[in-house]
Amino acid sequence: MTARLSNLPSTRIEKLETFLIERWCLLRIHCEDGTVGTGEAGVHGWPRPTAAMIDEMNSYLVGRDPSRIEHHAQALQRHSHFMGALVGGAISAIDIALWDIKAKRHGVPIYELMGGKTRDRVRCYMHAKGNTLDELVADAVAKKRQGFTAIRFSPFAPDYHLRRSFEEWVSEAERRVGAVHEALQGDADLCIELHRQMNPAESIALGQRLQKFHPYFYEDPMLPDSPAMMGDVQARSGLPVATGERFSSIFQFQELLANNGCAYVRPDVCLCMGLTGSKKVAAMAEAHHVKVIPHNPLSPISTAACVQLDACIPNFALQEYTGESDPPKRDMVVQPLVLKDGYLEVPDAPGLGIELNDTALARLRLREVVTEPPIGRDGSVQDW
Repeated sequence: MTARLSNLPSTRIEKLETFLIERWCLLRIHCEDGTVGTGEAGVHGWPRPTAAMIDEMNSYLVGRDPSRIEHHAQALQRHSHFMGALVGGAISAIDIALWDIKAKRHGVPIYELMGGKTRDRVRCYMHAKGNTLDELVADAVAKKRQGFTAIRFSPFAPDYHLRRSFEEWVSEAERRVGAVHEALQGDADLCIELHRQMNPAESIALGQRLQKFHPYFYEDPMLPDSPAMMGDVQARSGLPVATGERFSSIFQFQELLANNGCAYVRPDVCLCMGLTGSKKVAAMAEAHHVKVIPHNPLSPISTAACVQLDACIPNFALQEYTGESDPPKRDMVVQPLVLKDGYLEVPDAPGLGIELNDTALARLRLREVVTEPPIGRDGSVQDW
């Protein structure tokens, strides 16, 4: 017999329902007692195969007790020798939805079931961009005026792939970072996003030139394939590396931390086994004196899940926030999270703290996007 936290009657999972909106894969899990939990899968740009993977897991979940979250995570991970992003994304959506169900049934926010609240507000950063240097600087200043005290941006111009030489590339990057640094006047932290567009030698050389601007983090300075090389980049560039957004298991983070590969881990709650997996990553990071900056390029469901994680871990640093005041994000939830002076307020409503807007869901559609990779001067594909 399963021990229960309260005198709640038992319930079972009745059905799973996926929604494909924009480039996102959302999930609802319905229980026999009427409780509905919401989750999201974070395989960005691949919503259809992720939804198909969730459908494959439907036969295991229907009829089972939704409260056995860790048990279901283990069963879905270990029933096959083949893992990866699609499996991780599907399990993450299920995990978030199950936590939403459990917390709603007990009438508390998710963070109350994951150790309790460690903070009342979550500090966020916004991404600044612009086709020209002047546009980039203006956008960074605008984000600062909105109240954000951390601004992320790419040091590369949009046509970086057409560079004629390495010196031209890094000199332009140095100018862009310097211009934003000067414009912000020390009122906001600089967060540099390389987006895996350099190899280790290149990112080390650039990092050494950017040290004088004291960036808060140096994100994804290379492809995330080698924790040992990432550790070398951090040591030799002299900058605090932030990485991990593409990891779909806790074991990838373990290797990264063991190799001193970062100063900040970037788990994606919609990819790395949900809230369950991300809380484990945060605990491993804490033991290495590393802080957490959750990755969050998705919908308001992802944002809400991130805030629940941020609220209950001691080593939280910053939260990625992509703005939710414009459609379709603005319309997707009944009551959005409160953003004030660059901080998201930690909600006290049960579960995730937000609910999907069914009226908006009925009219929103999947956005078809054809990705064209950047092509260099020699005709070869460049990293992006």
